[in-house]
Amino acid sequence: MAQIKSEAAYKAAMNRIEELLPLVNDNTPVDDPNYLELDMLSDMVEEYEDIHYPIGKPTLIDIIKLRLYEMGITQSKLAEMLGLSNARVSEILNGKSEPSLKIGRELSRKLNIDPEIVLGV
Repeated sequence: MAQIKSEAAYKAAMNRIEELLPLVNDNTPVDDPNYLELDMLSDMVEEYEDIHYPIGKPTLIDIIKLRLYEMGITQSKLAEMLGLSNARVSEILNGKSEPSLKIGRELSRKLNIDPEIVLGV
C-alpha cells in the first residue's frame, strides 16, 4: 500500500478526506470510487499519524479529571465522596502525591474507573 511520506502529503490527504466525507455515508456501496478512495486515504492517514502523532496512554489523573467532567462533579464534591480534604484531593489531582490503595479503590468504585487503570497495570 502507498504511504504518506511528508507533512505536505499528509495535509493534502486530510484535505481530500474532508472533500470525500460529504460524498460517502453508511448507504454508499463499498465499490463506489469515493468510498474506496476515502477508505484508502483513511488507512494511510492513520498509519502516518501513528508514527508522527502518537497518542500516549492517559494518566490516572487525566482519567479522573475526565470522569469528573463527564459526571459533572467538582473537586470539592470528589473530596466529600472520598471522605478526604480538598487539599488531599488537590495533591492527587496535581500529581504531588499518589492515592493510597484504599483511596484508589474508592476512586474506582465511585467514578467507575477500571481497577487496572487505578493500579497502573
